[in-house]
Amino acid sequence: MPPHLAVTLLALVSLTIAVSATETTSARPISYALVEEYIGKDFLEGFNFEAIDDPTHGRVNYVNSAIALQEQLVLAKRDSFVLRADSKTTLSPEGPGRNSVRLISKNQYENAVMVFDVKHMPEGCGSWPAVWTVGLPWPHLGEIDIIEGVNNQSPNNIVLHTTDGCDMPAVRLQTGISTKNSCGVGDDNLGCPVRPTDLKSFGPPFNQNGGGWYAMERTDAFIKVWFWPRDCSETPHDIRLGGKKVDTSKWGVPTAYFPSSDLCDLKSKFGPNYIIINLTFCGDWAGKASAYSESGCPSTCVDFVNNNPDAFKNAFFDFKALRVYKRLRLHSRHHNAPTVF
Repeated sequence: MPPHLAVTLLALVSLTIAVSATETTSARPISYALVEEYIGKDFLEGFNFEAIDDPTHGRVNYVNSAIALQEQLVLAKRDSFVLRADSKTTLSPEGPGRNSVRLISKNQYENAVMVFDVKHMPEGCGSWPAVWTVGLPWPHLGEIDIIEGVNNQSPNNIVLHTTDGCDMPAVRLQTGISTKNSCGVGDDNLGCPVRPTDLKSFGPPFNQNGGGWYAMERTDAFIKVWFWPRDCSETPHDIRLGGKKVDTSKWGVPTAYFPSSDLCDLKSKFGPNYIIINLTFCGDWAGKASAYSESGCPSTCVDFVNNNPDAFKNAFFDFKALRVYKRLRLHSRHHNAPTVF
């Protein structure tokens, strides 16, 4: 059987099983309550700026909060938070990389639901935007890549990175397509990616469609990620409205599904995670010769980033909101007042 047909059949099998499973379990509510909401200036209060050397060796200069605010690399408005890179400066080959921003949450998270309402994500040759969670020291407490990609290449990449000894089943309940099932960092650090089938999940197609919603649910039993484009008629009501409560049992088949099993004990592979939002350039992935040239980008990655500041006018995130939810549980049979845990 040709490889592409095998992948297609695998995806269809996964989807069929997922729809069946969803139909049998959707009657059991899984409710979460809003515990944190970041809109506009809330991002500045809930996140720290990391002015550090790029761990992925990019052509970037992560700046502190003072420089970011002075150069308007972050803009906080009533219903918008923008994080972007410098698009004015031609760089010296001997000097630092392009000014940009890397944010890390002040809080850490374990079992929770996170909903990212994103209106725009960075685009451009050489760009490498990411929204992810990570525990420190890496990789011992795990990493979940919710949004990540390079050089305008859609679709998105949803990935787990763990210590070795974490494998996912080849067939599981998701609509995305798995490209590798071993999540351990190993020698290649590729993790276990799942790619959505919707090209509007990343880059210019995402932006042209007005963005969309990414949601991640983490429990001891599984990690799930959903994507709904802005124009999707099936976006859950509680997601679209940014509700005080959400019920993940009504969200349908996830785009990516990573179950805990004998192949991978998620509870032992993941600990407290920070949320990180960053934009780098070139580096270990976007700047890799094969990745850069295959995307149709001109010149070399570093030369392009150095010499074409205008190319990065659209290299920005615009978040409408980030919401974090925790699970609701009733105290007992005799007391219906819920509590968050």
